[in-house]
Amino acid sequence: MTTHAAELPVVVIGAGPIGLAAAAHLIERGLDPLVLEAGPAAGSAVREWSHVRLFSTWGEVVDPAAEKLLAPTGWVRPDAATYPTGGDWAEQYLQPLADALEGKVRYNATVTGVAKAGRDRVVDSGRDEQPFTVHVRTADGCEERISARAVIDASGTWTTPNPLGGDGLPAIGEKSATNRISYRVPDLRDPGVRARYAGRRTAVVGSGASAFTALAALADLATQEPGTHAVWILRRGIGAGTFGGGEADQLPARGALGVAAKAAVEAGHATAVTGFRAAVVEHDSDRLVLIADDGRRTEPIDEVIVLTGFRPDLSFLSEVRLGLDERLQAPVALAPLIDPNVHSCGTVYPHGVGELSHPEQGIYLVGMKSYGRAPTFLAMTGYEQTRSIAAALAGDREAAERVELVLPETGVCGGSGLFDQPENAAYSSGGCCAAPATLQIGIGAPVSSGGC
Repeated sequence: MTTHAAELPVVVIGAGPIGLAAAAHLIERGLDPLVLEAGPAAGSAVREWSHVRLFSTWGEVVDPAAEKLLAPTGWVRPDAATYPTGGDWAEQYLQPLADALEGKVRYNATVTGVAKAGRDRVVDSGRDEQPFTVHVRTADGCEERISARAVIDASGTWTTPNPLGGDGLPAIGEKSATNRISYRVPDLRDPGVRARYAGRRTAVVGSGASAFTALAALADLATQEPGTHAVWILRRGIGAGTFGGGEADQLPARGALGVAAKAAVEAGHATAVTGFRAAVVEHDSDRLVLIADDGRRTEPIDEVIVLTGFRPDLSFLSEVRLGLDERLQAPVALAPLIDPNVHSCGTVYPHGVGELSHPEQGIYLVGMKSYGRAPTFLAMTGYEQTRSIAAALAGDREAAERVELVLPETGVCGGSGLFDQPENAAYSSGGCCAAPATLQIGIGAPVSSGGC
């Protein structure tokens, strides 16, 4: 890199928890960050789920370098043992941190492209000596180009949720039913949102923490509003690990989510439909029917909440050379550690610049985006990523390669977390039903499409 390029800022994309932590670590290393945030405030994506409580405590979601930056402002960390909501996290930590960065954060600045100056992704000549160019669109529609010595993409995956379709594409009819389909955990404290689901039959599609949260919320609503019922759509069977780690999870609040979801099903507030991979959304008068790729149909439902995970938006990175795993769209060296085809533990060995580097030197995907399509990301993981990358950019290779984090276990290590396994199709760890089943747990016996 030329001397001129070395004097340029490190552009950080996204003013969420990981992007702001990256800026704090860069400042600690004497480097100049410029954070570009598409939204109007710090943590704009976090604010969209402000009603959801984190399963990590305050002590686990505050970055050490960020806390040092905040200390001179008089900021005091909330009780380390308590659990913030997304709104708490944004208002009490992320916005004060962005303010403490004193002009290093630009809002309403959407990154539309990243490249090497004067080089598309094909050109080799002089590539490594050129700075990055970051194309930005502002809220008023103006465009500009910013030069950068390096780029840290912490834009997350919030804006690109996975679709309903079991093959990774939108189900037939999904796009035409968007008025009845949501891809977010509903905030039932909002009277308008509450009215949307009260007394209605809602399909919840997904098997992770977000789905557990939605099921528990709808179950609570069902105790107050007669006729409220959830239909829990799972692409795999119900087995010992379906509801997470429970009491064995070292993050107790995460384990409690699964316990709450299980209670919702056992109380009869939710009906579980297993091995169901949606292919078609069909209109039935003013209701919807989901049709699986094996031809099975749900009863008519009023609303659908799709919580099947997220995927990275790589569209604005098309002109830089990334080394991504062909399945997960995560960095090649990181992918084996997080691949849910191999394990469902949710525990990843702490990693940094070595696992996050790409063929194009100086560009890094961090935070949720670094995981591609894999789940179970923890803020602590992102903070360690940014610490390592900042050290590497500052030339401190020893610190960059040093591990400074111990992650909690989930208590669940049960093999593949993606595809339905016949032995898991019944509600036990050793079920015998080979065919996908529809279960109403806690009310009568399971009804199976194939006998045990």
